[in-house]
Amino acid sequence: MRFHLEVLVRRGEIIESRHRVQCAVTDARGRLEAATQTPEASTTFRSAAKPFQLLPLVERGHALTRGYTDEQLAVMTASHSGSRYHLGLVRGILDGLGLGIEHLACGYHHPADPESLADVWAYPQRRSGLYNNCSGKHAGMLALALAEGWPTEGYEKLEHPLQQLMRITVAECCGVTPESMSVGIDGCGVSVFALPLAAMAQGYACLAQATERGGTEPRAQAMQRIGRAMAAYPIAVEGLESFSTALMRATKGRLLAKGGAEGLQLVGSTDRSLGLALKCEDGAMRAVAPATLAVLEMLGVLRDDEKALLAAHRRPVVTNAAGLEVGMLEAELRVGAHA
Repeated sequence: MRFHLEVLVRRGEIIESRHRVQCAVTDARGRLEAATQTPEASTTFRSAAKPFQLLPLVERGHALTRGYTDEQLAVMTASHSGSRYHLGLVRGILDGLGLGIEHLACGYHHPADPESLADVWAYPQRRSGLYNNCSGKHAGMLALALAEGWPTEGYEKLEHPLQQLMRITVAECCGVTPESMSVGIDGCGVSVFALPLAAMAQGYACLAQATERGGTEPRAQAMQRIGRAMAAYPIAVEGLESFSTALMRATKGRLLAKGGAEGLQLVGSTDRSLGLALKCEDGAMRAVAPATLAVLEMLGVLRDDEKALLAAHRRPVVTNAAGLEVGMLEAELRVGAHA
């Protein structure tokens, strides 16, 4: 099934802007179930790759040896809001490793959480990589480096064996070769990989399938634990205000969701073993939620009660400086070969 997808920004009756969206939906074998014009378009996986970047720590038995809880694993997949809750989880992981905040290579940025933002404005000396929304991922990478006997110094660099393993693991999970993936530097300093939307979708279909069914292989078992950790602790994964958190909470973990910078969204349907990869071509994050929900509704994935819980994300309002509602965002999806 082919379809065309845009998100319109309306100010009153005026269409003020359009965000063009590309999307691919596949099963765990990589078979394309639905797509826009260019499902093979390549883009960066950004933070949506985090469940697969965590995979070696779990698959190789290190998470079990360290006694990590599902809540700790969830924050290792996180693009968190920097809340005090998230900071406590990441600090606990570092303490258990005998490492400090100074070992995080991710750098500082302002937290999205208002309480934590007030904290760092009041006490600038607190600013550190702990507040970075990728600090949980970095703590997990440090745990893997120590467990494998690799140096923690330079763990973020492309030539480090940890980053080489990340590249191989992401490629295997998404059905492509490591050599086919271009590599850049992510916002948090580690490697970021480029691959087709259809391949990303296949990775999430595999994650969703393993979450539901498990398996006898170490990888399937590891994926199941990661997927179930995300489903059990969606607030740890992205924070209270996040669309991905709202999607996982509304569906009670039946859908696994993870966003990425520059207008990227990945979703895995555990009961249908489908993966969805969606990219706003102009990188607009505001278009992600209405576009994703439009596709999920087209696929018949969402139930009526879930749609009601997510209604605010389906048509987000536009407000002016006085707080008055003056418009909204709305997805326009047209099905058909010539859509």
